Amino acid sequence: PEYVFGASPAAFWDLFGRKGHPIRTTVSDMGPLILARLLELNDVQEGVLHIAFRLADDEGLLILDLKDLRALLNHIAAEAAALSQVYGLISPASVAAIQRGLLVLESAGGDAFFGEPALQITDLIRTADDGRGVVNVLAADDLMANPRIYATFLLWLMSELFEELPEVGDPEKPKLVFFFDEAHLLFSDAPKALVRQVEQVVRLIRSKGVGVFFVTQNPLDLPETVLGQLGNRFQHALRAYTPRDQKSVRAAAETFRPNPALDTEAVITELGVGEALVSTLDAKGAPTMVERTLIRPPAGRLGPISDGERAVLIGASPFGGKYDETVDRESAYEILKARAEKSAEPAPSAVPEAEAPAAPPREEADDPGALGEISDWLFGSGRRKLSSSQKAARGAARSVAAEVGERVGRMLGGTSGARMGKSIARGMLGNLLR
Repeated sequence: PEYVFGASPAAFWDLFGRKGHPIRTTVSDMGPLILARLLELNDVQEGVLHIAFRLADDEGLLILDLKDLRALLNHIAAEAAALSQVYGLISPASVAAIQRGLLVLESAGGDAFFGEPALQITDLIRTADDGRGVVNVLAADDLMANPRIYATFLLWLMSELFEELPEVGDPEKPKLVFFFDEAHLLFSDAPKALVRQVEQVVRLIRSKGVGVFFVTQNPLDLPETVLGQLGNRFQHALRAYTPRDQKSVRAAAETFRPNPALDTEAVITELGVGEALVSTLDAKGAPTMVERTLIRPPAGRLGPISDGERAVLIGASPFGGKYDETVDRESAYEILKARAEKSAEPAPSAVPEAEAPAAPPREEADDPGALGEISDWLFGSGRRKLSSSQKAARGAARSVAAEVGERVGRMLGGTSGARMGKSIARGMLGNLLR
């Protein structure tokens, strides 16, 4: 076709929401299996994470973001004894290990990725009004500095593709094509779970109508299991200045189907700008012999877009009102927090505490006299403080009773008389107090 310059319809995305529409998913959509692989949990820790998700399902708790999952894990740790009898042993050490993994993920920016509204895969597979497919551009300059978040995003996206897209066999053209630029960053120090998932996607994704392209300078940057599953190859020039470079050129040449008319290893080092060695699949699915050809340049811009142009395109996008504003609805964090606050409140008493009846005022005689003082002295009442005149009256009564007793004793004489006198004195005091 005739070469004509022209821009393609595009949509801009950014996990952090700075250079495009935010991309989010919920923790529930991520699921315990992928999350456990991402956090590199062992079997015991992964089991505890599965218990957390099962408990959330049983109690109707939504796990939308990381604070929901943290609150749920705290709840499990606090109720470990009771929950272990229902779901299996819950080790506090395993809960702590998961919490540490979430802290690392959150520090890398995971709190921006988990939440609502979650991205719908169908929004990435659409066409413009003129029938051309929309180019979705993911701003990855900040994302590349956070490989854990990048791995999280890719794991989720590939899993969603497997679950959401139906089997279509071998379509004439794919529904969706991924281009992973700087693929060496994708596989460098990547979690093993990510590598395994990418291998699975490369093997099976064609039946879902999805194509995957890895863009890298050196084919050795890709794992052999991934490299062996690729059908179409476009190899630009490689320069061999060191023994390692020579090894890379030789490895790249050996991955092509040989062409008797070409010395593939020599041609790779001779390619100019816009030239490439190409091998594609034929009608029967077999790779064709490698050919040297020119690459048609893109019709759109080759350089970076300006911030002003990006802002205009983002403002005109139909996804602004759908994804730009974060929604934080009631979920596990809010429900568990409300439960904790309710249990901390003191329980109201069923019957109000009765007020103690007031003691009736004590009626005191104006002048208790000798009888009152003798009673206080004998029984140790202490109900009131004695005045000096009252103390004198008490002493006088004791003296009168003692004197009468002594006189009676002397008149009778002897020991019997003494005992008789004391008995008379006690009887007098008793009669006075009745």
